[in-house]
Amino acid sequence: MASEQRTAEARSLTRVSLGRSRRRLSFERRLRLWLWLMGSPIFFLGWLVLAHRVDSMVLVLLLLVFVAGWALVVSVIVEQITKPLQTLANVVAALREDDYSFRARGARRNDALGDLAIEVNSLASMLQSQRAGALEAMALVERVINAMQSPVLAFDPEHALKLLNPAAERALAIRSNEALGQSAIQLGLEHLLHAQDDDLLSLEGKQQTARWVVKRAAFRLRGVPHTLLVLADVSAALREEERQAWERLIRVLGHEINNSLTPIKSIAASLRFRLGAGRLGGEDREDFASGLEVIENRAESLNRFLQAYRQLMRLPAPKLAPVKLEELIDRVARLETRLPVTVRRGVSATLIADDDQLQQALINLVRNAVDAALGPDSAGHSPEVTMTWEIPENDAVIAVLDNGAGLSNPSNLFVPFYTTKPSGTGIGLVLAQQIAQAHRGSVQLANRADGHAGCRAELRLPLRGPSM
Repeated sequence: MASEQRTAEARSLTRVSLGRSRRRLSFERRLRLWLWLMGSPIFFLGWLVLAHRVDSMVLVLLLLVFVAGWALVVSVIVEQITKPLQTLANVVAALREDDYSFRARGARRNDALGDLAIEVNSLASMLQSQRAGALEAMALVERVINAMQSPVLAFDPEHALKLLNPAAERALAIRSNEALGQSAIQLGLEHLLHAQDDDLLSLEGKQQTARWVVKRAAFRLRGVPHTLLVLADVSAALREEERQAWERLIRVLGHEINNSLTPIKSIAASLRFRLGAGRLGGEDREDFASGLEVIENRAESLNRFLQAYRQLMRLPAPKLAPVKLEELIDRVARLETRLPVTVRRGVSATLIADDDQLQQALINLVRNAVDAALGPDSAGHSPEVTMTWEIPENDAVIAVLDNGAGLSNPSNLFVPFYTTKPSGTGIGLVLAQQIAQAHRGSVQLANRADGHAGCRAELRLPLRGPSM
């Protein structure tokens, strides 16, 4: 509060002009006037001494010569005094304009103007050094902010955006050259300003919702308070915690289910053996056989279900090697036999990735697309599934498009155990997501926005692999 009060008082001070005043003569005129006044006694004494000794014409000429000589002396003295002062004024003016290249001449000790020139030059050198240090520090801060993977934003007291780093541009889908100067309301970022320190925020519009922890700080720029916001991406950490939670749950479920399945299968086999011995007959025999078949089938189905979920716990680290994108997509398209998969070719590219894992992820995406295209809700048109890819910057984006009914509940797509298919396990998309994340990529699903019905699944991967 004290600093703000001092700042307000400093702003309220009225600057006094250092220019010429109407009530006083300038320094040069006053100096000339004093020098002429100092020479006037000499004129008067010379006139008294020569008035009675020389002719009047000669006296006038001598006085004129003396006046001219004294004028020359006055000019030299004025120039010797004012020129160093003008030089010092120019140096100070240059400092005021942030130009630290000027230096005053005649800087030497034991001299009034020389001492002043030395001090002014020392001040200019100090300011130049501080300016260079400030510029280097600002350049370092700007370079660090631009290199940060966390979004960084700054707003002024009127909530206008003043700072936006590349990570924030990518995360918020805005461009700095268009967004800087606009208000948070215009940019749809008012929720960031209302967020408190350590609040958890989510970006909407994606299945893999990005979650950010907000860090707030205040700073002053040219005396004006600003708000600094740094967003820390905790999505990967939260997904890892979720994965570990699911692993623990699957481990417990697997232990309990295996303990139940083993005696069930043993008892079912024993009963089937007794049934084969002919101790039952007629209608009871058929009912007994049907019940045993149901028990065995459900036990086997439950065992397959459990083994599928165990794949989530045993996904190995990717073995990186060059993978030709076009050949990979052609192989996956040929593996689907229920429906011909159309391949719309893009630019040839080579990935540094695990071929087997990518193939498994794409197989799951294509299988889901074919299931949707052949589903009962998509009747009335010919089912179609298309695979294509593009290379934006340093990423490869593989898209699988279908003309099915589209997504009705996208929020649960990547939740293990969740499925809308009667025979589904709810593991396909989760496994594809884990494979993509192991490659520092992502999987996204959304309804098609190209005017066609259906869904678009995207697998985004870095071209140079997760460790490059």
